[in-house]
Amino acid sequence: MTLSINWLGVIVGVIVAWGIGAVWYMVLAEQWLNAIGKTREQINGKDPTPYIIGFACQLVMATVIAASMPGLFGATNALNGLYTGGLMWLGFVITAMTLNHRYEGAPWSRTLIDGGYLLVALLVQGLVIGLFGGGAAPAAA
Repeated sequence: MTLSINWLGVIVGVIVAWGIGAVWYMVLAEQWLNAIGKTREQINGKDPTPYIIGFACQLVMATVIAASMPGLFGATNALNGLYTGGLMWLGFVITAMTLNHRYEGAPWSRTLIDGGYLLVALLVQGLVIGLFGGGAAPAAA
């Protein structure tokens, strides 16, 4: 199997989703803090590790969308990007998150806030990747 990924589309998709996440969690900061049971002081550290890990995870998600889209739907375009992002969210993200949050006893508000953001992030990543189209065609043997 040869993957044809438009890396510019992946990077732009990650950056756009990252920016949406910043706005999402600023708007829902108080609700999110209540849902995770922490205060601003407890999470406003100088450690950049969560941001680095978050960016890396977003990069993996966008790469999987770009790699999966042509195989799932036959082409890389905006509509297929939305479908792929939505399927990834429904099949893997929200199901795993709901399962884990229920065992943890986390409030539903946490699942809705985090799951809602990841739905938007994956849809946006899929849309952007779809708009950028496929990567360079593999070289003929």
